[in-house]
Amino acid sequence: RGGACARSGGKMASTAAGKQRIPKVAKVKNKAPAEVQITAEQLLREAKERELELLPPPPQQKITDVEELNDYKLRKRKTFEDNIRKNRTVISNWIKYAQWEESLKEIQRARSIYERALDVDYRNVTLWLKYAEMEMKNRQVNHARNIWDRAITTLPRVNQFWYKYTYMEEMLGNVAGSRQVFERWMEWQPEEQAWHSYINFELRYKEVDRARSIYERYILFGALAVLVLVHPDVKNWIKYARFEEKHSYFAHARKVYERAVEFFGEEHMDEHLYVAFAKFEENQKEFERVRVIYKYALDRIPKQDAQNLFKNYTIFEKKFGDRRGIEDIIVSKRRFQYEEEVKANPHNYDAWFDYLRLVESDTDAETVREVYERAIANVPPIQEKRHWKRYIYLWINYALYEELEAKASKRTRQVYQACLELLPHKKFTFAKMWLLYAQFEIRQKNLPLARRALGTSIGKCPKNKLFKGYIELELQLREFDRCRKLYEKFLEFAPENCTSWIKFAELETILGDIDRARAIYELAIGQPRLDMPEVLWKSYIDFEIEQEEYEKTRNLYRRLLQRTQHVKVWISLAQFELSGGQEERLQRCRQIYEEANKAMRSCEEKEERVMLLESWRSFEDEFGTDATKERIDKLMPEKIKKRRKLQAEDGSDAGWEEYYDYIFPEDTANQPNLKLLAMAKLWKKQQQESEAAAMDPDKDIDESQT
Repeated sequence: RGGACARSGGKMASTAAGKQRIPKVAKVKNKAPAEVQITAEQLLREAKERELELLPPPPQQKITDVEELNDYKLRKRKTFEDNIRKNRTVISNWIKYAQWEESLKEIQRARSIYERALDVDYRNVTLWLKYAEMEMKNRQVNHARNIWDRAITTLPRVNQFWYKYTYMEEMLGNVAGSRQVFERWMEWQPEEQAWHSYINFELRYKEVDRARSIYERYILFGALAVLVLVHPDVKNWIKYARFEEKHSYFAHARKVYERAVEFFGEEHMDEHLYVAFAKFEENQKEFERVRVIYKYALDRIPKQDAQNLFKNYTIFEKKFGDRRGIEDIIVSKRRFQYEEEVKANPHNYDAWFDYLRLVESDTDAETVREVYERAIANVPPIQEKRHWKRYIYLWINYALYEELEAKASKRTRQVYQACLELLPHKKFTFAKMWLLYAQFEIRQKNLPLARRALGTSIGKCPKNKLFKGYIELELQLREFDRCRKLYEKFLEFAPENCTSWIKFAELETILGDIDRARAIYELAIGQPRLDMPEVLWKSYIDFEIEQEEYEKTRNLYRRLLQRTQHVKVWISLAQFELSGGQEERLQRCRQIYEEANKAMRSCEEKEERVMLLESWRSFEDEFGTDATKERIDKLMPEKIKKRRKLQAEDGSDAGWEEYYDYIFPEDTANQPNLKLLAMAKLWKKQQQESEAAAMDPDKDIDESQT
């Protein structure tokens, strides 16, 4: 019954506890920051000052007799064993247990603990190290050797075991034993540092021959590894050679470098090997060998991998070479740079030009030809003339080099012919190429080939420049009949070219055939379309003036005025009339100005009419009378300022602009405007007088009294 009551009482208590509500967290209504802020730094500083976290040290336990000591040991061992039993894989518990036993000089117990731990995890490196260190600290050498032997046998790739094992044997003075350990280590073909440690060990005991044999084995191992690695490192060869050099075995060192060069060959060349080799020879005062090594390497190593090689070669030449040698290395460096540029972009013709300029300066003809052939092989992919403009100069420079530098006329002809065959003449051509070829043949005293080339050019792709060049050539040869035929074909090809007509007529004039020259001019001005008709007419007029055919000149002016009423034509005609007799020329000139003024009244360009009147006034100022001067002054227009509305491209209002306009007194339509202008001037004058009177009233009184 009592138990039942107790159980019922417990249920009631739990029910009451279940009904009890958990208090709610108080909500903070004011979330604004407090006026006084406390930083984390202040909290830490206060805790440090108050030393809140410091715990009092545990009380020291003093053991006074053997029973207490045994009891203490029992309790500690039980604690350690319990920890190990809870988690056997935590090696730190084993190490602490063993170190505690070691501190009590219980070496046998500590040894037993380490052995038990190794059964749990024999791959733990720290465990082996602590075990061996314990044996060494307690001078148990044979036990330590046993542990190291077991360690390197179990984990041979852990270098730390080998290093400590060899170091222990060397500290014990057991050089042979240390060497034996190194030999066992080398059988596993370890990393580079292990080999160098073995070499340094032998060198510490002056065993140079043994060190050399180790280097040989190491290099042999490296050679075997090359077959797998494909990209070997040359630093081991360099170290081997420097080892021989350091011990004054210079012949052996040179042989090592030569073996390294032969071993790596041309497929895996490294600039560091050749730099070290060259510096070795430089130290031996073998400057020619140094130069040969540098040049051999520079000719075979890729340019982007030879920067350090270039630098050292330049320094060497500056120290021991002459000016020629320094220039050679600079030229070689620039040559490599240009090679990289043209490889990156074969159609970079500017890079080819720079490269060829460098090669031509100091290279044999075959090398220059090879570079030219490589350059001209990069034909522009698009048949558009703008893409060929730079490319064609490669051919031109090639031909000029063969002619002027190489003195090979046959190859020069082949270059020109190959270039002309390459050009797509149906789409475009280069007249300069045809003309250069013809001039070359003339220099070779082969006139028929030159004429054949120019004739072919005119037949395939006629151009103004080709006709002009061919005609100039025949003129220099005094072949005037050929010049006439060429001019005829030229004018059939381009009848609108006024310059050609003028040159043809000038040729006939020089030859004294005036009628043919005049007929040519007549044919020219009769063409329906001309590119520069004003130049042609002026040339025709000058021709007639030179022949003193003044009547024909007047007729030409009249014919020209029938086609155009340009003010310059009228002024030119008036100036021509001034060249006649004294009285007659003035009268004719004045009549021309009168006629021009009447003809230009309907001209929309008022500036041209003003230009005519100013020319007329300058004529009257020089040759006219007072009456003619007064008359021309009355004909001069009034210059007034006006405003007009501007519109933008979209049709919106763009504001106003001011401009000057001219009002001519002769125009009857402008008479009202002139009267209005005169009235405006009179009104303005009256206004000025009234303002002056208002400023000085005494003057008006004096005038009224008088």
